[in-house]
Amino acid sequence: MDQWFAVRHIVRNGRMFEERITLWRASDFQAAIAAARQEAESYCGLDQSWELLDLFQAYALDGESPDSGSEVFSLIRESDLDADTYVERFFATSAELQRDI
Repeated sequence: MDQWFAVRHIVRNGRMFEERITLWRASDFQAAIAAARQEAESYCGLDQSWELLDLFQAYALDGESPDSGSEVFSLIRESDLDADTYVERFFATSAELQRDI
């Protein structure tokens, strides 16, 4: 029986890295990653300056299908860093291209 998976992967264009999370209905982790890899290759093929990196991580969603508030990806990392340093090191490095809200 198929279930929903979120697959995280990264593409690169020069010094820019894009982290993407896509949703897939698949029979298992391998099938979800294979589908995500195929889509990512197509995504990168639209603009030859993008390179697909060899990192794919999958997360199986609980329940029948995603809904508002559904957790679509989770990655747990062990660290001895304090909270502010952890966020600065992995998520808010000041190199992100994002809009102020």
